[in-house]
Amino acid sequence: MNLAMALEMSAECFPDRVAVSSDGKNMTYGELLAAAKRAAAEIKARGVKYVGLLDISSLAVPVAVFASAFAGVPYVPLNYRLTKPELEELLERISPAYLVTDTPAISPLTVPAGIQVVLREDFLKLARSAGPQAESAPGEPSDVAIQLFTSGTTGKPKAAVLRHENLMSYILGTVEFGAADENDAVLVAVPPYHIAGISAVLSSTYACRRMVQLPNFDAKGWLQLCRDEKISNAFVVPTMFSRVIDYLTETGEAANVPNLRAIAYGGGKMPLSVIERAMKLLPDVDYTNAYGLTETSSTICLLTPEDHRSGANSDDPEVRKRLTSVGKPIGSIELIIRDDDGKPLGPNQAGDIFVRGGQVAGEYLGLGSMLDKDGWFPTRDRGYIDKYGYVYLEGRADDVIVRGGENISPGEIEDVLLEHPAVSDIAVVAIPDEQWGENVGAAIVLKDKATASVEELQEWVKARLRSSRVPAKILFKDQLPYNEMGKVLRRLVKKDFA
Repeated sequence: MNLAMALEMSAECFPDRVAVSSDGKNMTYGELLAAAKRAAAEIKARGVKYVGLLDISSLAVPVAVFASAFAGVPYVPLNYRLTKPELEELLERISPAYLVTDTPAISPLTVPAGIQVVLREDFLKLARSAGPQAESAPGEPSDVAIQLFTSGTTGKPKAAVLRHENLMSYILGTVEFGAADENDAVLVAVPPYHIAGISAVLSSTYACRRMVQLPNFDAKGWLQLCRDEKISNAFVVPTMFSRVIDYLTETGEAANVPNLRAIAYGGGKMPLSVIERAMKLLPDVDYTNAYGLTETSSTICLLTPEDHRSGANSDDPEVRKRLTSVGKPIGSIELIIRDDDGKPLGPNQAGDIFVRGGQVAGEYLGLGSMLDKDGWFPTRDRGYIDKYGYVYLEGRADDVIVRGGENISPGEIEDVLLEHPAVSDIAVVAIPDEQWGENVGAAIVLKDKATASVEELQEWVKARLRSSRVPAKILFKDQLPYNEMGKVLRRLVKKDFA
């Protein structure tokens, strides 16, 4: 099944329903289908190998996603926050390409030969013109649909490859066709170059739900858009949601979002204090924690609304702890934990997380498939599964601190320190140590007007964990560095200790 078929089905059943709203402008599913087909005809005439997007969220995003599918070429959204050299290098790698962009994003760049630039408004004007349209999507389900560049934090960005069959396996396994009510609307605040942005377009289209775009996030604007557009569903990353909750707490303003029924969050670790405060401030909202990766076509585990409610209302520490988990694997996914030798581990034993299923691509351009002979993909995340089947993350495998041959997870230390009444935020990283090879370093943000000494925090950890887990060095920071998806940039934290 090609991505284009999802749009064709929606446009056939709900041609007059609004598909996407952006900056006061709307496009129905019928209009979106016609625009995608018209743009696809232009793309095919240009003879390119890719359709690139270097821009913020706009009506052009869903048009470009589906136009790529109808043209039979991969869609490649680029991170507009990258530096000039980084973007120029990525553009070289996708040439020849048809690039949808806007003047602020493209004007600083030296555009490589083979990149055919079209500005966003010109692209939309062309897509809505009366020119020829592509009639059907070419190719096979195994063809490449999306190519996403990884963050490249440890080297040259890898190009993750997602095929039509991977993405549609995810959509068909998690979304019911046409399930959205005519008045439903989902607020999309994640950037278009992230897998969550791709997933938002595809899952909303298949559910026939209206997408409302927020290109530039701020807490006040997010709340206002929820009210103005009568938002029923939203997806946020933890840093975004934390700012919304802080805004409501600090201003004393009532949320006043009566239509909001469900909030899904993911992309980074949600502090327990934030989700607990959110459930008190917005008690009528259903919360879902979604854990996934680019290489798995988005979500592979869900902590459901019922899990949130049972965890928040329970006096049992084991049940309440579930609020810090990412839930259970979705029905189409298998998940196991392995030790360093590749052997499966039992309940509550921490190791490397492996997954398999139809939506799991696990493939990079030029490097091939990372799946083993049995189809398992190494996520490079570490964690464990409790006896009830809930999955808990402990961080990236590369983040593990090796102190005197002992593997230490930053996550377990962070969880303990976040329980301290003065601690607002924390990142634990490996720091060089002459005696132990590596030791524990903790960068800590204290709550407003709160105080705590290094010795006090060290004793707090020592009383709750083994002495090897006690941070050898603690730095107090005004804030921690995060990327736009809510993941702390540990490489920058490490520099502070250097």
